[in-house]
Amino acid sequence: MTAPDATGRARAIVFDLGGVLLDWNPRYLYRQLFDGDEAAMERFLAEVCTMEWHHAHDLGTPPERTSPPLAEAHPEQAELIWAWSRRSEEMIAGPIDGTVAILSELRTTGVPCYALTNMERETYPLRRERFPFLGWFDGTVVSAFEGLAKPDPAIFELLLDRFDLDRAQTLFVDDSPVNVEAARSVGMQAIEFDSPDQLRRVLQDAGLLDGVSPPAPSP
Repeated sequence: MTAPDATGRARAIVFDLGGVLLDWNPRYLYRQLFDGDEAAMERFLAEVCTMEWHHAHDLGTPPERTSPPLAEAHPEQAELIWAWSRRSEEMIAGPIDGTVAILSELRTTGVPCYALTNMERETYPLRRERFPFLGWFDGTVVSAFEGLAKPDPAIFELLLDRFDLDRAQTLFVDDSPVNVEAARSVGMQAIEFDSPDQLRRVLQDAGLLDGVSPPAPSP
């Protein structure tokens, strides 16, 4: 376990992947499939391949189980539904380079870094091979392999227990406000990710990057 810090500042950092280190959005794929018809695409994502439907994949249910009943209910859109799993890598535009650079700097300075991601069992190995920086972490928890997914507080507890982290001095970074609140509910520090520049400022203020010392604690 990382030794406690008397100032209470973060000593370990946990990164979400999609939206923080990977530029993931189903629209990157479906804009191609809808040939630029934004309104039709948004209806499809709001009414057919919804985030609620996708959540089952994050919990470990394979698309071979979730896609057939959905395709049966929407036969005219069956090909679009199956594209979710068959062309999933087209949902990633690439890495978020500024955050990858931050991760690299943190590793150089010896700050323990972990990942906690909602991701499908089938896609995580593909993405780890595609993006070598996903192998830089001191430990990673992938929802589909655990049968738990954010924002369930249980997956945060699993992360903390597995890697013996001090929750009060572990900083969680996620682009979802719901996930940020879930992390705080179990006693972790947490910030809602907006941009690499914003994250860099937070970590500089904490004395974790660029040699910037944190402010002295109040007496």
